[in-house]
Amino acid sequence: MKKAILGVVITLFISCNNNETENVTPENTNAEQADIANNKTALCGSDILRQQRLAEDPAAMQRMLQIENQTNNFIEQKKMGKVLADGSIEIPVIFNVLYSNATSNVSDARINSQIDVLNKAFASSHADVSSIPAEFKPVNAGDTKIKFRLAAINRKSTTKANWAPDDKMKSTTTGGMNATDPSKYLNIWVVNYMPYSTGYVLGYATFPEDAGLWNDGVAMMDEYVGAGGPIATHNKGRVTVHEVGHYLNLRHIWGDANCGNDFVNDTPQQITLHRGVPTYPKYETCGGVSRSVMFMNYMDYSDETTLFMFTKQQNDRMQAAISASGPRAGLRIL
Repeated sequence: MKKAILGVVITLFISCNNNETENVTPENTNAEQADIANNKTALCGSDILRQQRLAEDPAAMQRMLQIENQTNNFIEQKKMGKVLADGSIEIPVIFNVLYSNATSNVSDARINSQIDVLNKAFASSHADVSSIPAEFKPVNAGDTKIKFRLAAINRKSTTKANWAPDDKMKSTTTGGMNATDPSKYLNIWVVNYMPYSTGYVLGYATFPEDAGLWNDGVAMMDEYVGAGGPIATHNKGRVTVHEVGHYLNLRHIWGDANCGNDFVNDTPQQITLHRGVPTYPKYETCGGVSRSVMFMNYMDYSDETTLFMFTKQQNDRMQAAISASGPRAGLRIL
């Protein structure tokens, strides 16, 4: 099993930052977007953008290291019974919808369904819980005690259809919408399309080292918000669950490196990301040890029909982020 470490070493993935010319076209059709999805170039942009930010901003790197130390201290205190067990919090959510046509103006019903999906995912109360393999049920997080409440929906009509994953949607000065007090609310921006390099970004989130800053929150392409979207492989609202996981300090399960480290001991180490619908059991070898991997974890890239669990120690990391001494403690105020 992987070992969580206090001294965090960040590896900058230079290959992810090469050829960053945006693939911006006047208007990408649904057919073109579906073709990109079929070619498996859809990305979660959270870690790519995080690596760029950490490389450019030493202060952000220092905050991240402090958060990792605080997270490990929280987990150790929990082991020693020094942390109260209630862990309950209801996070108020603001949706900021930037739409260029009727299709991208995601309905209230879809947004409400996204809140429902988040609540079921973080409470482990959805029907797919029964599909968790027996070997992983002992580490299933169950009810994380993290809940979500829709606080407001803000809408803005715009002529801009393509938004690079560069935070411009988060500021009125660049055609977007300003966040509503990001120290106290989870802001989710919804846009039409986010081209990046050879594909596109489904969504991306800021990590806790950016807690309360003007750009703090999650950005999502409209197709991936809520249940019932147009992309058959990703129409259950679980891409947003994945991005909110990043917002609460979860890393990709493969550690964004070959046999990498996600700093969680109860997720089996795996070679890399998974796509599509892998067949269980799926064995992979890292460090000379063959393991059955957890491709059904929300922090992998599998199709949404296959994503349906967090682990107990992933919940420890999230609880550390929202604890009274954590970087996202402000979410507890409302």
